Amino acid sequence: MGRAYQNRKDSMAKTSDMKARVYSKHSRGIYVCAKAGGADPEGNVALRSLIERAKKDQVPAHVIDKALKKANEGGGEDFAPARYEGFGPGGCMVIVDCLTDNPNRTFGDVRQCFTKTKAKIGTQGTVSHMFDHAGILVFKGDEEAALDALMMADVDVTDIESDDGTITVFTPHTEQFKAKKALTDALGEIEFDVDEIQFVPKNTTPISADDAEMFHKFIDMLDDLDDVQHIYHDAEL
Repeated sequence: MGRAYQNRKDSMAKTSDMKARVYSKHSRGIYVCAKAGGADPEGNVALRSLIERAKKDQVPAHVIDKALKKANEGGGEDFAPARYEGFGPGGCMVIVDCLTDNPNRTFGDVRQCFTKTKAKIGTQGTVSHMFDHAGILVFKGDEEAALDALMMADVDVTDIESDDGTITVFTPHTEQFKAKKALTDALGEIEFDVDEIQFVPKNTTPISADDAEMFHKFIDMLDDLDDVQHIYHDAEL
């Protein structure tokens, strides 16, 4: 059913693998989510998901606890989400999600990444219509049992794939929690390899060898910005 997750996964840029930057990005996301919806993971589903993701990225407990404490105390910075879209090197489509306490600074920094790599930043909606805002669950299991569980719970599933015992479920982003609950209720405790909401490209844009170096420079420049949380693109290298 549909395209393999590995092919899609390869087109999703992750944050920098430098530990300090990874910790900082996770800490900011947890702080903002906890401040908006409460610092108790049991009562804040989005927060619980962020904490689980941070642990998978080996973020130390003290970093997570510090972010939760800061949110619980009610002080600190006021961060707001900001999304930028445009065309990267080679004509690929790019979405950049940020958390910022200074939108003018963040826009200037992101725009500079585009202009310095001969890319073009656009307005909101420029390319996002070419991505699916999808919930993604990846786990070991039986495809038929998983599909039965999702159907019984009336979950809107856009795609489900199986590859050597690894199941990948795609849902609309609004169905992510419902899908996860349906699977765990029916199949018991599941260790999810991926439990995220992503912008998944509907198609890919081939990047030539001539543009590849500039594309990597572009992604690295964005990744170096503290305000940038996620980078999504449709580039096929």
